[in-house]
Formats: sequence, C-alpha cells, structure tokens
Amino acid sequence: MFEIGNSLREARVRQGLGYPEVELATKIRAKYLRALEDEEFSILPGDTYIRGFLRTYADYLGLDGQLYVDEYASRFASSRRDEAAQPRARRRRSRDRGVERRAVLLGLLGIAALTALVIVAWRFGGMDASSSTPAVVQTRERRPAAAPAGLELRGVGPGSYVEVRRGSAAGQVILQATVPPGGIEKLTGSRFYLRVRRPGGLRVRLDGRPVALPARPNLAVVVTPERTVRVAG
Repeated sequence: MFEIGNSLREARVRQGLGYPEVELATKIRAKYLRALEDEEFSILPGDTYIRGFLRTYADYLGLDGQLYVDEYASRFASSRRDEAAQPRARRRRSRDRGVERRAVLLGLLGIAALTALVIVAWRFGGMDASSSTPAVVQTRERRPAAAPAGLELRGVGPGSYVEVRRGSAAGQVILQATVPPGGIEKLTGSRFYLRVRRPGGLRVRLDGRPVALPARPNLAVVVTPERTVRVAG
C-alpha cells in the first residue's frame, strides 16, 4: 500500500516537470493531473477515465502504471461502485418499465397492421396479377476503397511517448504525445521524423502499409513510403 498522489507528485517534481508540459505530452488536462496528485478522484469524469489517466500519467513519469491502477482499484474503486449501485438500480427499473410499455404498444401496432393487410388482400385479391408492373432495381458498381493516406500511430501496449516532425529532425513539430493502448493519432503527409520512447507499444502505418520499427528505446527514424531509416536521436 502506498500513497498514489504523493508518489506521482514527487516523481514529477524530481524530473523538473510542470503541469503544462505534462498536459501537452499526455493529453490529460492540468486540473485532472492535480486531482490525481491530490487523490480527489471525484473530480474526474468516471472510473474508466481515472484508471486510464493513472496508467498514462505514471507511465509517462517512468513509473509502473499498472501498479497504480491496481492500488486505486483496491482502495477506491469498490467504494465508488457501492455509491453508484443504488442510482443504477433505480434507473434499471425505470428502463424495464419503459421497455414493457413499448412492447405493448408495438404489439398493438402489429395487430393493427396485420388487420389492415388482411382487409387489403380481401378487397384487391381478385385483381389480375399480370396488370402489375415489376419494380426496377438499380444497382451501383462498388469501387474498392482507396488506401488511407498519411501516418497512423496506434497504441497497443504501455503508453508510448512519440514526437513527430515534418520531414526531418529539424522540421516542424506536429505531434508530441503519449499514445495510450487503443489510442490512434493520424497525420497527413508522406515524410516524417519520429522519436519514440517505447516503440514496442506502438504500431505505425504510412499510407495504409505497416512500418517496422527497431525494438530499442529512445528510437529515432525517418519514415517515407519507400523506406524507414534510423537516425541519431
């Protein structure tokens, strides 16, 4: 058992990081970073966001994000679930009553529609079937979808910090972020400089084709449609 908030604050201060810098890199708003450090979890949107923010923030600081999620779950998550259980039960009962009313209404509408069909069939059943005109069905030729253009970064493991520049290491910075598991970043262009802290947690595609990254930390590469070249980072 350890103090979640104090350990996060100490790690950030020890590395000389301010809230604006951490917010830019993790995409977590500064007020939520303060709430994590103060353990004021009620300020955050919900349990899923708390776990995701804890993991991303801790990983960015070089800590074990899963350890912080487990500690939060053991100390706080159960009490939050108990508080939310009663309102959810009331909402569920209300939804069940609404479903029953809709089912009855749909049943009545179905009976009325069936009755109308029987009447129509009885009245017009004697008409000559040859007088009817068959409907003309038009179809459109489907064209294959074009491959997505540009750079796609997809998180598949522990949050990977990545810096992307246009063209080369001296180019314009177009992205500085930690891509969490399941997160996706898309950028337009055809030539990029990438500096990646944890390449194993990132899947990269350029113009729809996978880009292989060497498995080593603090990797720097230049990616083009023709090839990927490792450079000094």
